[in-house]
Amino acid sequence: MGSSEAALLVLLLCSLLASILPPSAPLGFHCSNSSAAATCLSLAGYVSPNATTLAAVQTLFGVKHLHSILGANNLPLSTLSNSTVSPQQTIAVPFNCSCSNSTGFSYRRPVYTVQSGDGLDHIAREVFSNLVIYQDIQQANGIVNASLIEVGQKLWVPLPCSCDEVDGEETVHYAHVVAAGSSVSAIAMEFNVSESTLMAINGIADAKSLKAGQVLDVPLKACTSAIRNDSLDSYLRVANGRYVFTANNCVMCTCDAANNWTLDCQPSQLKPTNWSLCPSMQCEGSNLFVGNSTSTSCNRTTCAYAGYTNQTILTALVTNTTCAVSNNFATKDIFRASSWNFFLILILSLLSFHQVK
Repeated sequence: MGSSEAALLVLLLCSLLASILPPSAPLGFHCSNSSAAATCLSLAGYVSPNATTLAAVQTLFGVKHLHSILGANNLPLSTLSNSTVSPQQTIAVPFNCSCSNSTGFSYRRPVYTVQSGDGLDHIAREVFSNLVIYQDIQQANGIVNASLIEVGQKLWVPLPCSCDEVDGEETVHYAHVVAAGSSVSAIAMEFNVSESTLMAINGIADAKSLKAGQVLDVPLKACTSAIRNDSLDSYLRVANGRYVFTANNCVMCTCDAANNWTLDCQPSQLKPTNWSLCPSMQCEGSNLFVGNSTSTSCNRTTCAYAGYTNQTILTALVTNTTCAVSNNFATKDIFRASSWNFFLILILSLLSFHQVK
């Protein structure tokens, strides 16, 4: 056997081993919060390869309620499930993220049923628009040979995500597929993120190394809330310009940067799930209900949503000062400066009078 034939044989063997052995690289984005309770809401930017509908996207990603997709894209609640999604249109898909072994990925969803003619690479690239690579699906499902999958087989597609805070702020992590011709600066501007932060959390040393089809972890700033750590939705995070439903659909929470980055929660108009009726949402010790406020000369008190338990909506009275706080030291400094100026003007006036005289 000649050297060229031997080299070709080695190459073929390497390719065969690559398809048989699952990759050892961890799935998903970096997620340092790996405690048992490290779960959160995340988003993935699905770029539809063909014309489809919101209902089809909902089914593909296993999203339980259509209103979850509507809220993630800030679409009106009246939007119909058969509304058209155009080719190459991006739809933000919400899902539950789970952190384990310093990485984050979607918790056992979505699940895809293998169709005739499918391959793992086709499923990753075409069906799920490059949000994963075929090795991710292979590893997540313990597939020994990536070339051997069967029609009807159920495959867990592990979408990348994270639950980490970024720069000390609550964050919703968004999986963004880099489009051809895009750049770090353009993506940073689109999502209102600093270039340095975007590069740091994605381990990008050189902005010029960005490639089309690459999946970036884009941190979207979330609104702060009064939700308690012992609430069943303590994981709830909402990014600017989006809304979610929680507490068995009894509460609708909206994030708006114009509202001082504070989560605004109100009773929803949806039919509750798991409860026959929505529990009381009145703040204890007041006449206020969730979302209601009262103001005095300098204070604004709001009945804020603080989470829920099996049978109760949790609330909290939150008071914010609306008047400017006076600074006594600054006032004294201004008075001292004014007094000194007056004294100086008085001396100059007396000197001028003396010279004239």
